[in-house]
Amino acid sequence: MPDGLGDHHWHYISEKAAKAKKQRVLEKYWIGEPVKAKKLPRATNAFDAAKNGYTFYKLLQAPDGHWPGEYSGPHFLLPGYIIGSYVTGAPIKEEERLEMVRWLFLRAHPEDGGWGIHVEGKSTVFGTVLNYVTLRLLGVDAEHPIMIKARGTIHKLGGATGIPAWGKFWLSVLNVYDWEGNNPIPPELWLLPEWLPIHPYRWWIHTRNVYMPMSYLYGIRYKAEENDLILALRQEIYTEPYGSIDWPAQRNNVAAIDTYVPHTRVLDGLFSILGVYEGCAIPPLRRAGLDFVYDQIKKEDENTSYQDLGPVNKMMNLIVRHYVDGPESVAFKEHVKRRQDFLWLGVDGMMMCGTNGSQLWDIAFISQALAETGVGDLEENRESMMRALEWLDHAQMQSNPLHFKSAYREATKGAWPFSTKTQGYVVSDCAAEGMKAVLYLQENLPVKERPISERRLCDTVDILLDMQNSTGGWASYERRRAPMALELINPSEVFGDIMVDVDYPECTTSAITALSHFRKHYPNYRANEIEAAKKRAVDYIHNAQDANGAWLGRWGICFTYATMFALESLSLVGETYENSESVRRACDLLISKQREDGGWGESWETCEKLEWIEHENTQVVQTAWAGLALMYANYPHRAPLQRAAELIISRQLPDGSWPQEAIEGVFNKTVAIAYPNFKFSFTIWMLGKVHLYLKTLG
Repeated sequence: MPDGLGDHHWHYISEKAAKAKKQRVLEKYWIGEPVKAKKLPRATNAFDAAKNGYTFYKLLQAPDGHWPGEYSGPHFLLPGYIIGSYVTGAPIKEEERLEMVRWLFLRAHPEDGGWGIHVEGKSTVFGTVLNYVTLRLLGVDAEHPIMIKARGTIHKLGGATGIPAWGKFWLSVLNVYDWEGNNPIPPELWLLPEWLPIHPYRWWIHTRNVYMPMSYLYGIRYKAEENDLILALRQEIYTEPYGSIDWPAQRNNVAAIDTYVPHTRVLDGLFSILGVYEGCAIPPLRRAGLDFVYDQIKKEDENTSYQDLGPVNKMMNLIVRHYVDGPESVAFKEHVKRRQDFLWLGVDGMMMCGTNGSQLWDIAFISQALAETGVGDLEENRESMMRALEWLDHAQMQSNPLHFKSAYREATKGAWPFSTKTQGYVVSDCAAEGMKAVLYLQENLPVKERPISERRLCDTVDILLDMQNSTGGWASYERRRAPMALELINPSEVFGDIMVDVDYPECTTSAITALSHFRKHYPNYRANEIEAAKKRAVDYIHNAQDANGAWLGRWGICFTYATMFALESLSLVGETYENSESVRRACDLLISKQREDGGWGESWETCEKLEWIEHENTQVVQTAWAGLALMYANYPHRAPLQRAAELIISRQLPDGSWPQEAIEGVFNKTVAIAYPNFKFSFTIWMLGKVHLYLKTLG
């Protein structure tokens, strides 16, 4: 790993080959081997600590300039990989199989032996059943002690009949759950008039890209052939004989411990109508729906070189292409190869990531941190920063998707993705943070030596301005296409806000700060439109402020994360602790949450319950976020920032690194996901910035 384009591939080699090809610090660090980095001089101030932090972090930079890292946490990803591979016969290397088993064994709940929706969550039917099945498909015996314990939890929770909708789907594909136990997801929905507010093209992109292949496989009632293992699983995961289960009665049977978004009357009514239709589905209409969906799946594959938007729709698309195109087809073989992009080897084994990585996201933050703090100005760091700039140059998308309007895609020319150019999806905050990083890294270079031209940056501006919603805010992948009322038909049962791509304080801040920074360098390009966009964005930020004074985060945990972004937005228009009631309320909330040790610690459960919940431990990443937030607000009191910096410094190891603490990210309110590179980028950023800031306070 990596392959030069930002794609991450782990390869196993023989002991003999290993003698000739030594592991780098990069590989050793991520799999938990001793890296033997040199002990650095003890930091005497925050800047020295930031410098030490980057001295270590440089060791983790890939030769092509980016920083690889884990992007895992959800417990429903690896099951899709294994089930999809099993039913299509796609091979899994023995070394990978062993590492996957190890990861799942070590991630089982220490008390009840189950698995949650993510690695820090309580055991659920969704997580426990899917990962139990995964281990069985990976060759673990049903009488292994870990399996006995997990099976006991499945039975205590009522058995697999109470698994949520996505779990019902995967079990049906494997042929250990009857399709009659699923609520209808007919492909004919795609044939509805596009002006209808419920047309699937209006759904949030992750949702529509998952339900697209779901509807195909539901429409044909795809299922694996019976074998001894499938027959055994039917006996193991239920609390009653498989043959006696009333399958239609299970459609709305979801275990209470799993339910986050209960069915609304609107959704149940829609399912009732679809159920009636399903009983008399018109064959030509079904064929037309299947053909339309298959064409969209092909376009998604071709737009992304068979990588697809994410691991869930990727494995579903793989099954569809195997079924339609066949096991010897180019499409299926490309899908099989691209599975590897999502696998990550860590200290506890091999896992599946939430996308093919967070490459752009991570490089953008550390680049800005280095530039803003002066750490990047040090001679020993310039070569590293130039490599980062080279990667950013190669990662920018300079054309629109191959299948553009016909695949319901947004423009991508000028954008940066969340992960890699290959994946090829624009995300508003990633395009913005990518542009900010480039502007910082290029600003001291002569114009002729800047790899990314003014024209290419103007393309980014065009993308960002076009993505702003009428509310003044920015969503993630697209402008909002449907009213919020569409959430009334959220069919997932376990994820919040998945139907509409809503506005986010984080995305809005990234976009508007990038546009403002661009305007400083290029004051003549669409200047009036940028100014108008900034005013609308600030209005949105004010309107989005929570009653507690903070802002609710949707991509990081949680109030701490989003408040950092929001206060950066307000700083653009001169709002500070001294002159703004909004800023003062936010700062007062943060100060009230600072702990005796000087740090902050907010639990992922805040995102789920929408109220501040303390983590049992202080977190250096959240302490860095809170410190940056206070500095954006021009917070006038020295002591809280001094104590925060001291806390972060106290956790730093002699080699300049920080140990991994709790999970940092979240999506759809209920799913926590890891951003382990944050413990470098944001700590370095906060320490370098606070060193300068405290000098201004006297």
